Amino acid sequence: MDKDNSNFYDLLKNFDVAMLVTHQAEAMHARPMAIARLDKDMDVYLLTDAGSVKVNEIDKNPHALLTFQSSGQFASVKGEVVVTHDKALLETMWKEAWKVWFPLGKTDPNIAILKFTAQEGEFWNNAGMQGLKYAYSAVKAYIAGDRPNTDSAQHNKITL
Repeated sequence: MDKDNSNFYDLLKNFDVAMLVTHQAEAMHARPMAIARLDKDMDVYLLTDAGSVKVNEIDKNPHALLTFQSSGQFASVKGEVVVTHDKALLETMWKEAWKVWFPLGKTDPNIAILKFTAQEGEFWNNAGMQGLKYAYSAVKAYIAGDRPNTDSAQHNKITL
């Protein structure tokens, strides 16, 4: 994994929830999803009910977008989603808190795993030191009547 991809992973690994955006017939549909697992190669796993609308949407068009947001960090990731029912994979990811959505637990026959394979990402990082750098740059730009400069640690596009 190159440095940019490693930095992107380090940013995203702190998120527990992402917005999954899928395609409906003539529109797009977004909903928050708990992240079951994020791999270093940027594969993201989400759990859903096999009979949900999103599964139908993914079957018709696997292209999707994940968005992430906190008070100072933002990211979007384009990719494709496949639906799987891999019980061994589910076993490695299962969290007891998910019984809220799947009362039968990890043996619930309605659980489907969405495997999101990332292709391209973009992030904006204004948290911590990056936020201080941006604030300094913004004040400098304001005084000079310019726009603030950002570096690749604050904003970058990445091919995954």
